[in-house]
Amino acid sequence: MSAASGYSDLREKLQSREVRKRKQPASDTEEEEAELEEEEEEEEEARKVRSGVRQVRLFSPEECAGIEAKIDEVVARAEKGLYRDHTVDRAPLRNKYFFGEGYTYGAQLQRRGPGQERLYPKGEVDDIPDWVHELVIRRLVEHRLIPDGFVNSAVINDYQPGGCIVSHVDPIHIFERPIVSVSFFSDSALCFGCKFQFKPIRVSEPVLFLPVRRGSVTLLSGYAADEITHCIRPQDIKERRAVVILRKTRTEAPRLEKALSGVYHPDRLSGNRQHILKPKRSHRKADPDAAHRPRILEMDKEENRRSVLLPKPRRRSIVSSENYWRRPYEYVDSYTDTGEDEGSPARKVKMRRH
Repeated sequence: MSAASGYSDLREKLQSREVRKRKQPASDTEEEEAELEEEEEEEEEARKVRSGVRQVRLFSPEECAGIEAKIDEVVARAEKGLYRDHTVDRAPLRNKYFFGEGYTYGAQLQRRGPGQERLYPKGEVDDIPDWVHELVIRRLVEHRLIPDGFVNSAVINDYQPGGCIVSHVDPIHIFERPIVSVSFFSDSALCFGCKFQFKPIRVSEPVLFLPVRRGSVTLLSGYAADEITHCIRPQDIKERRAVVILRKTRTEAPRLEKALSGVYHPDRLSGNRQHILKPKRSHRKADPDAAHRPRILEMDKEENRRSVLLPKPRRRSIVSSENYWRRPYEYVDSYTDTGEDEGSPARKVKMRRH
């Protein structure tokens, strides 16, 4: 699947789903049949998502504590200004630290929407720290979760309580699959198929609710990575949480060029007029009390993708519900055994009809 066709298929799918939901049944019988058909479709989509997710409980509490101390060192170095400019991206309740490879996204883009992301020129972000290789990547390779030499991009997302990342698909034209994430500091959850509304922030019920435990590894591929959006909701970050995201960039991924003046412009592949890239940053420190304020909508600049990835929300209020079904989910609850993904529960949420 090409990058362009992948994004096009996702948009068409979301739009067709909205059209189906707006159709009004002519009778009670037809309404019941429509609801049953909708439930079956949602169950089928949840099954497809589960088929592209693998989870392994790999790191012990003691190992987590050692890695978390290293993450604190990264935060301290960033506060002292010891990293290159594009290594650190701050937003209220969420800071990102790019290593190996960094890329433009969200409000940093001159032309918005999926497929417009670009890698920074080589050397514009710091190298992947040695401890990430030794303490994290090596363990994944030893347990055959990823091949040796796979990772050339590591991102640390550091969330404060109430932080979130809006629904998105990791850029298909930038990163190969799987998308690998390792969680630290606290338990949380990853949700698929949510829609965000803002002022104040509200999140619709997900197609699939996936618990993510401290010390666990989550791998996304196939349908879960390419055909449906994923997000982290504010209500699922109750304590500080950090995630180390490990990815491999595609050899053909578009990259910004660096002019002699030091000003960035997009590559010439599109043949369009060159634009100056002006990254937007916030250097305010995270305030945990901000979790209950409308300003929470600023917490992640990837919000700008929703206008293309997701249909525009209707004026009707969409409020997340805690009425969900508990379903078994494959999960390895062992620090060393990664043979099969067995054991952890997950919750599937029935979506509200809009």
